[in-house]
Amino acid sequence: MSVKRKRNLSAIIALLPTWFAAVVVFIGTMGWSIRLSFTNSTLFPSSTYIGFAQYSKLFASAKWLASLQNVLIFGVLYVAGCLVLGFLLAAALDRKIRFESAFRTIFLYPYAMSFVVTGLIWQWMLNPTLGIQASVRSLGWESFVLDWVVNRDMAIYALVLAGVWQGAGLVMVIALAGIRGIEAEQWKAARVDGIPVWRIYVSIILPQLGPALAAAGMLLAMGVIKTYDIVVAMTNGGPGNATEVPAKFIMDNLFGRQNLGLATAGATVLVLSVIIAVAPFRYAMHMRNRAEGAA
Repeated sequence: MSVKRKRNLSAIIALLPTWFAAVVVFIGTMGWSIRLSFTNSTLFPSSTYIGFAQYSKLFASAKWLASLQNVLIFGVLYVAGCLVLGFLLAAALDRKIRFESAFRTIFLYPYAMSFVVTGLIWQWMLNPTLGIQASVRSLGWESFVLDWVVNRDMAIYALVLAGVWQGAGLVMVIALAGIRGIEAEQWKAARVDGIPVWRIYVSIILPQLGPALAAAGMLLAMGVIKTYDIVVAMTNGGPGNATEVPAKFIMDNLFGRQNLGLATAGATVLVLSVIIAVAPFRYAMHMRNRAEGAA
């Protein structure tokens, strides 16, 4: 046996546990969950096939529909807010300011925390009896109101605020790395032409950061699909269904209401949502790489 074939065989043997885990643990459990979504399983799995009854019940639920609406609002504002704020922070740090390393660490630090910690921090700050509202009123401004976590109309935006505070640091790091990778000659040419700094970032730098920002946006969007812990920590889905999200709906039905069939139906819809969100991006990247390879 040649040395090359021995190396290939060794690599295949080394990858067997990973392939086994991918096929059995991930794909296998996914298939099992999809199968259960077509049964009348409650506390324990059942083999009684009931067709699409669980999906009909799922989309007839006002709570599930509210959770879809909420996660859509949260996702759009969260991803857009992180991208905008992250790029602005990267542009500010790119100006060679003093203590850049310290500021970079401070801005990135929230991303190192879990969503549970982030949710608790902002829940305390936005709590009208303990947080910012109480502190400002104690200073004499009695009419000041900041009760977003208990306000049905503003609770979802409180989640967005907390999420952007945590996620903007990730975009900042990715964007800053992309900015630092741009050739210095472009900056020199722009300065010679007398182009304002803001216009350089908007018209020259930002278009070149498209792939980096797209990757950051994809990472953030995939996190939106499974949003759960920050909701539980801040509002627990309330007031009412104002901040209910699909992941919490699934967990409540799985562990709280012992409705395994409905929970797996919701999980299947989430999996399809991830595939729909990721597939166009992956296809575009594949076609781009293919075009570059042909060139």
